[in-house]
Amino acid sequence: MTSTIQRLESEVRSYCRSFPTVFTKAEGSVLHDAKGTQYIDFFAGAGSLNYGHNEPHLRDALVAYLQASGITHGLDMATEAKIAFLETFERLVLKPRDLDMKVMFPGPTGTNAVEAAIKLARKVTGRNNVVAFTNAFHGMTLGSLALTGNAGKRHGAGVALHDVNRLPFDGYMGDDVDTLDYVETVLADPSSGIDAPAAFIVETVQGEGGVNVASGPWLRRLAKLAKLHDALLIIDDIQVGCGRTGEFFSFEKLGVSPDIVCLSKSISGYGLPFALTLFKPELDQWSPGEHNGTFRGNNLAFVTAQVALERYWADDALSRAVADKAAYASERLAELANRHDAKARGRGLIQGLAFDEDPSIADRATALAFERGLIIETSGAHGEVIKLLPPLTIERTHLERGLDILTESVQLASQGRAAASTTRFTAGSEQAVLNQAVES
Repeated sequence: MTSTIQRLESEVRSYCRSFPTVFTKAEGSVLHDAKGTQYIDFFAGAGSLNYGHNEPHLRDALVAYLQASGITHGLDMATEAKIAFLETFERLVLKPRDLDMKVMFPGPTGTNAVEAAIKLARKVTGRNNVVAFTNAFHGMTLGSLALTGNAGKRHGAGVALHDVNRLPFDGYMGDDVDTLDYVETVLADPSSGIDAPAAFIVETVQGEGGVNVASGPWLRRLAKLAKLHDALLIIDDIQVGCGRTGEFFSFEKLGVSPDIVCLSKSISGYGLPFALTLFKPELDQWSPGEHNGTFRGNNLAFVTAQVALERYWADDALSRAVADKAAYASERLAELANRHDAKARGRGLIQGLAFDEDPSIADRATALAFERGLIIETSGAHGEVIKLLPPLTIERTHLERGLDILTESVQLASQGRAAASTTRFTAGSEQAVLNQAVES
């Protein structure tokens, strides 16, 4: 870490502590640092780079748009870039999935999409209460933070977080307990103390919460409960949408039709700030300007998002490739879990390896992995889950090599070896192996 970072940047910084080097460039699924070290990326900008770093088709379109003096900032004014994105999104995403939804640009980040969703749900229903779930993560602004389960993040608000009831997510009370039995009971009881909700908000896969996967039957039952109680169903697809589970939306093959969908992270395709809140047309009860934001018209993101949709969602080639890579990663993680008293879980290319018995293994293993040329993070209530989140377009050689590094790192972490006593990946034959993988 440079002296400049230490001297000037706030103590709130986090990822530069986990990955203490100075990065200089990135291509596809590989990052490079100032020392010439190459790192395979199993993090993908926390899911913002589903198509990898500096995808050349998106980059070229962006550069051409800038060189032609295209509109960069336009609030919510009509621009060619916005119209092109909307028409492409309708043609390639909404219509093929028979989704009749209005598109709202709430602001540039995921938490903006969530804030707009719950604000709209409360406006439409006239109710205040929103039901969220244990281990959920929905953002860091006050409304979305109230929906988030993590105690440390919630305490950072500095104020009371109101109008949310938290109920148990699928599997929270064990594999043999259907948590919706409890949800159904308390909502049916006028003396339970839980008011009728404006909405239920749920992630189909809880990324930050530990790669907890909701089953199709559980989600379908949740949707029925929402309808029964005249509440809206909001699906937060910010991290696991845009192909992360294989299909564009994570709920597509689960038999669920949400009222509101939140998208961000990889919707721009290039790591540019961009978010969408989608909702059924009858819910579009906003007055003009009732919810707005200075940067809700990021035209550079419109450009890259439109090209990403054309390139990756005109057919099912990406979905099939994700399924193939996911099957391989899942098999490798299952083998690793069996050898080290862990649990493997996930969907698509969001996979987790949970060390419930000794959460420290996950932290040690990711640190060791970084020393060997792999960027990967932890998640879960105690940081006990190693979370696999590579670009969807990752080359097979990089996926295999990254999993090899992870396997070695978990083995060393399980033996309790300190990271300082190991040989750095930047030297010797292992660096040559990575260089060969990168060049191929």
